[in-house]
Amino acid sequence: MSNSSNEQSTLAAPTAARERIAFYLAILTSLLHLYFNLVATWPDNYISAIHFMLFGSIILLTLPLRVGKLAVLSSVIDIGLFIGLIVSCGYLVLYSDALAARNYEFATADWIASSTAVLLALELVRRCMGWFIPMMILLAMSYVLFLGQYIDGVFHFAGLSAETILFRNYFDDGLFGPIAKISWTFVFMFILFGAFLVQAGTGDFIIRFANALVGRMVGGQGLVAVVSSGMMGSVSGSAIANTAATGVITIPLMKKAGFPAKFAAAVEAGASTGGQLIPPIMGAGVFVMASYTQIPYLTIIAAAFVPALLYFASIAIFVRIQAKRLNIQPALESEQLSAWQELKSGWHHLLPIVLLVTLMIYGFTPTYAVSIATLSVCLFSLFSHSPMKWSKVLAALANTTENSAKTAILLVAIGMLVNCISISSLGVTFSLMINEWAGASLILLLILIALASLIIGMGLPVTASYIVLATLSAPALYGLISQSALVEIIVNDTATMMMSMMAPALGEIYNQPNITAAQVFTILASLPPEAVDIIRSSQFDATHLAMMLLSAHMIIFWLSQDSNVTPPVCLVAFTAAGIAKTPPMATGIEAWKTAKALYIVPLLFAYTPFIGGSNFEIMQVFFTALVGMYALVAAIYGYAEAKLSKPIRMVLALLGIALVWPHQMISVDIAAALCVIAVVTKQVVDNRLT
Repeated sequence: MSNSSNEQSTLAAPTAARERIAFYLAILTSLLHLYFNLVATWPDNYISAIHFMLFGSIILLTLPLRVGKLAVLSSVIDIGLFIGLIVSCGYLVLYSDALAARNYEFATADWIASSTAVLLALELVRRCMGWFIPMMILLAMSYVLFLGQYIDGVFHFAGLSAETILFRNYFDDGLFGPIAKISWTFVFMFILFGAFLVQAGTGDFIIRFANALVGRMVGGQGLVAVVSSGMMGSVSGSAIANTAATGVITIPLMKKAGFPAKFAAAVEAGASTGGQLIPPIMGAGVFVMASYTQIPYLTIIAAAFVPALLYFASIAIFVRIQAKRLNIQPALESEQLSAWQELKSGWHHLLPIVLLVTLMIYGFTPTYAVSIATLSVCLFSLFSHSPMKWSKVLAALANTTENSAKTAILLVAIGMLVNCISISSLGVTFSLMINEWAGASLILLLILIALASLIIGMGLPVTASYIVLATLSAPALYGLISQSALVEIIVNDTATMMMSMMAPALGEIYNQPNITAAQVFTILASLPPEAVDIIRSSQFDATHLAMMLLSAHMIIFWLSQDSNVTPPVCLVAFTAAGIAKTPPMATGIEAWKTAKALYIVPLLFAYTPFIGGSNFEIMQVFFTALVGMYALVAAIYGYAEAKLSKPIRMVLALLGIALVWPHQMISVDIAAALCVIAVVTKQVVDNRLT
């Protein structure tokens, strides 16, 4: 995605005939996916192959090749690729059983079909995303095929035959494996749901409701962007689409009110990025997370809700303090309806979302629930003044395929990369290596993962970045999070006798007057991983371990979002900059500053019970971090409810760091929070007296 703009010079604009064919094929694609998710009982890899064939055809139609000025040659090549796409995907459906009957011995047709599918996937993802991802996949396949033989040390790999690699990528879990299934189930269906809501007018209702809800507050023009982008993102799952849809309204509104254009674009970019963090959709990555962790989707979105609120609250703090600093007055529109009046007039827009959540609570699968909720959008639109007509239904079907085409091709192709990492055990090796680099330091491991996320995010979109990072680093992060909790138990002398049985050295240090965490880490590091797993299982129940695993993946998921707002490649910030007409790179830097909670909240995941804790613990972390973020933003701008002196500004900075830095000392948090509240209260009182 990051290189797609560079590809425009090599791609010709589709003709009117191509556009018509693509439009009707897009409608057919959406209808077939509804059938796949509601009715069909075909094997998953068959549906994945058809999914690839349909979206590959869409890409060939909408992103045609151009070879210099030879339009005829370009068309011939595209037609050849289209035929190859049909043949290679059809071959899997028709002849995969024949391969099993031959005891998996490749015939000539198997070589041709599998090679064609792999090459087509590389070419299609190149057209969608540029050269970076195909080169990564080719490098991974080369490593598995022959390159690993020439690498010494832990990354040495003896290599596999070309036949084995093609089999694993074509007939097994590569192109048409679990990640492709995520594409045609969760990802496509939730994008379809969002498209139907938009065509039903839900997007307009969200902006009107957000304006009525917060428009009259201090900084209300900016808060509208925060609230509307959060609500829109909760059903769209796309940060760029969110920015484009809401930014055209909110950014001019903020600029007109007096916010700097660069700041307005940054707020929209940061809020739209948060749309991938707030349930129920949370972008494609959350469905990959559910597949990787085997944790129910409903459990994940329940755990993600409060942290997402904290993220949006942090951006709202930026807006409020900036509005106070610039003396921007709330918008007072006499004809503006109240939030309750807007809700009464547009309540039917929320019914499909309520139905979706209700069906999932009652145990229906997410794909079935979202399919029913999508169909219900048309029914519930009858309660509005403008029910959905056939033209809007067809537009929703076509827009879904158009909006999800690049993501679909990306996920199918990235399956080959993940498959190569899996069969070569590269992920395990990388996890052991970064674990060794970090030693027993969880914070150092988080820094390493954050840096890796930033580097990988320069070439990969968010979903692909999460997939690669989770494959490589999630095991190490989960191991260190759970091991830190285990060390705390041992240090507090609450360990069971099983630990002493598994590690006699632990029994020896129990007799010492002062047991240190470093000693325990050393002992645990000397044990075989299987022994540590047994000890860990004896101390934590399955739910607690699942929450630790979810914390590890949620950290990676949040850090993967930084490519949206972190220069040099930050497509969401660039999209907002285009609307605001501001310098892209400067806007990216401002957006990175505004979205700093992307780095703070993962710290809370790692060191506090923000995920998996009791309701009291979760809310304690929430309010402590919220006050801390307010103090930090006030220190950055030198302004809270009024201008801050330099000494107070420095004090607030220290208090903010104390509040957001996890240290498990409630007394410190209470004292620091009271100090911040005292400073703000004094300013409020002084303002009223003057």
